[in-house]
Amino acid sequence: MRHARAVAVFGIVLITLTGARGSGGGGCKSDSDSSSSSSSSSSGGSSPGGSIGGSRSHNAANDVTIVSCGLDATGKNLTARVTVNNPDAEAYNYVVNMEFKGDLADIDVTSAFATLTTKVEANASASAEGSTAYTGTKDGSEYKKCEVTSATRTKV
Repeated sequence: MRHARAVAVFGIVLITLTGARGSGGGGCKSDSDSSSSSSSSSSGGSSPGGSIGGSRSHNAANDVTIVSCGLDATGKNLTARVTVNNPDAEAYNYVVNMEFKGDLADIDVTSAFATLTTKVEANASASAEGSTAYTGTKDGSEYKKCEVTSATRTKV
């Protein structure tokens, strides 16, 4: 009896710590009007991130894939290009917040941020671009990666 009680308590703690989330499969259908999450990804990668709000919340950051990031051709702006894939049967407006980062060892590089927005039709993908002024004193190569810091979507 004591052993069964310990296993039950452990199971409850495990579910509480990891979150009791249901899986909606690839579609991520949701009745909520908006959702948000935090995530991170290196340049060219996708952005996983965590879910906020339990099983009813869609993790909008999972819909974002970073295509490229870095200094633009003019040398004046840090630019991030992403593809946003909307797997749902409804159109959404996405707002994606990006952070440009240097190496952890390079303490002279300050983070830079950009926000990009795009409307994505139902079961479709769209490209979006966001940029921010480059204020560094080097050639822009000190920014080694960009990350999705948050992403939200609202029904159109």
